[in-house]
Amino acid sequence: MYLSNYRSPNYDGRPVNGKVDMLILHYTGMKTAQAALERLCDRSSKVSAHYFIDEVGQCYQLVSEAHRAWHAGKASWQGENNINSRSIGIELVNPGHEYGYRPFPEEQMACVADLALGLVQRFDIPGSRVLAHADVAPTRRSDPGELFDWHRLARVGVGLWPTSHKEGLWSGDVVELQNKLLKIGYEVGRQGQFDKETRAAVVAFQRHYVQTRADGEVDMRTMERINAILHSIS
Repeated sequence: MYLSNYRSPNYDGRPVNGKVDMLILHYTGMKTAQAALERLCDRSSKVSAHYFIDEVGQCYQLVSEAHRAWHAGKASWQGENNINSRSIGIELVNPGHEYGYRPFPEEQMACVADLALGLVQRFDIPGSRVLAHADVAPTRRSDPGELFDWHRLARVGVGLWPTSHKEGLWSGDVVELQNKLLKIGYEVGRQGQFDKETRAAVVAFQRHYVQTRADGEVDMRTMERINAILHSIS
């Protein structure tokens, strides 16, 4: 059951016959849950999400799933740019990296796992499109970050987790790395320069699939997991 005493006015219509095929997870990145909830429901903020889950596992539905919430901003995945039009957004209360990032409590994780499983089943969302805000906007965002338990969600059928490690050695060929990141879905160039966009994509990947490091350095574990994710979606 979702609490309905808060509703956001910040939404518009989805495209006619538009398909929902993405789930995007965020953290609020504000000092308190109440401040975040009020901002998401403030018309002047022009931001919103479909669902909001606090740290004791209470879930609020702020925007109908039939509507387009304004949660992803400027974002891209697998060459698609209008992420809000085809996604459901879930905000998780957490102060974030700016205000004292901390683990997500059990009650909150249990709630998001249950909610997300229902969403991916109802909308037939593939694991490769259950994503962090950082995945679709790596140069701008870091949420929900490296403390979010993506492995737990994958165990119940939500999203991907690299379970088999393929060869992790990397030749240092940046074009090869960029091509692999592009195939997964990250927006990077193919110019062969390890530029800020490429590093940001590596950091986002690490926050999601490595989690023991998020520094943009391509070590053996990172490349193993890049290869494992590619194998799982091929």
